[in-house]
Amino acid sequence: MMLIGPQLIRHAKSQRTHIEAELVVKRGRTPPTGPVTLSAENASFNTSWEMAAGNGTYPGFTVVALVSYKSLDSTPDSSFQALREKMEEEERRQKQQEKEEEQQEKQKKVLTELQIVSNVVTACVSNPDTHKLDQNVNLTFKHPQERNESESLRYVCVFWDRDSWSQHGCVSSSTSTHTVCSCNHLSSFAVLMALYDIKHTFELQLITWIGLTVSLACLFVCILTFGLCRSIKGTRTTIHLHLSLCLFLADLIFLCGISRAQKAGCGLVAGLLHYFFLAAFSWMLLEGVQLYRMVVLVFHTSLRPAYMMAAGYGAPLAIVIISAIAYPQGYGTDQHCWLSLQRGFIWAFFGPVCIIIFLNAFFFLITLWKLAEKFTSLNPDLSNLQMIKGFTMTAMAQLCVLGGMWIFGCFMFQSVAMAYLFTILNSLQGALIFLLHCLMYEPVRDEYAKFLRGICTREKVESSRVHLQPVQQQPAGFKD
Repeated sequence: MMLIGPQLIRHAKSQRTHIEAELVVKRGRTPPTGPVTLSAENASFNTSWEMAAGNGTYPGFTVVALVSYKSLDSTPDSSFQALREKMEEEERRQKQQEKEEEQQEKQKKVLTELQIVSNVVTACVSNPDTHKLDQNVNLTFKHPQERNESESLRYVCVFWDRDSWSQHGCVSSSTSTHTVCSCNHLSSFAVLMALYDIKHTFELQLITWIGLTVSLACLFVCILTFGLCRSIKGTRTTIHLHLSLCLFLADLIFLCGISRAQKAGCGLVAGLLHYFFLAAFSWMLLEGVQLYRMVVLVFHTSLRPAYMMAAGYGAPLAIVIISAIAYPQGYGTDQHCWLSLQRGFIWAFFGPVCIIIFLNAFFFLITLWKLAEKFTSLNPDLSNLQMIKGFTMTAMAQLCVLGGMWIFGCFMFQSVAMAYLFTILNSLQGALIFLLHCLMYEPVRDEYAKFLRGICTREKVESSRVHLQPVQQQPAGFKD
């Protein structure tokens, strides 16, 4: 700065593909005073001319510069090691000071990932002594996405210290859109996003075990009902049978294997969950198609079993195979046996699910519209239309709950609240299927009634046989 300062014009700004720089110089007989602000893409530097000039000999000019590097947002993991160890040590020290041993039993906060979420900027001035400033300088960084700090996310101001990142001498203050770094020295700065894995082990495990046990029991009853009751056989019953079977297997695998992170078979568990949850949504799509055909294509009300199997099981299998070939490391993470968020791999699940929800919503709206037209016709078949209307409403309720469940599931590993909502809805899905398609469907209720009456009748017959057994006659000639 001392060499190039005299040659600089008053203000200069340059922008290239990977670098953006701004320099401001002031000349005079006395050191300048007042605030000074420099800006670059998504970052700004606020300081004072007094700090820039320093307390040493005044050379007749003062320079302030800001350089922003746009391609340094990824650095080796080794550069975070010292910072990670220090942050973990601070977490342990804070917990000891606050004496939260009992709280730690229920809630564990583990630092899982550090990543740069801003441009790396270098701030420099003509003052040669910037290792410990009398007055802090402020650098403001804009976040690439609006996200508030939470238990699982924190923004950290850091600077490059020889061969690693450090936060010594910097204090951060963040909103959902910006982070302000107030530091007592100058260097190259950036903002890191620290992601924590919040484990409410006791509460979440309790809800998961109880809820999924209830869900599995309800789905098992549904499978027996749709598979054994001959009076309700049909295309719609077949769809519900396979929907219940897919959800039963998905819940069973989720219950037994979701927490097998960093263990053998974690990738297999993630792949099976991916497959069976996709298959469940595929069967829900087939239900929407079937209802649409029942109302709009009156003469073609049945789907061929081969087509249903291909769509219900074949399409999800193709998606899983393609996903596994494209990015096999995406199955299983360090924390959970589920799809990785890296490289957008999670969209191998959420992409098809969003398409299915959109298509089903379209089919249901068209179905309701056609039903309304038929209700207002001259000779409506009221009994048949009421039945189809009931089918459509239950299918829409099912889609809303299962679709809503995966909206929360998208964020379940990033937010405690989302994790609880996903766990509760996931636990209720089996009970929902049982309620909508068994208890609220009159033919199924009739079958249950016949089954219960048969059990009661059998018990009465057995009881009467015991009471009606003949009393053995006494031998002849026997007297009291």
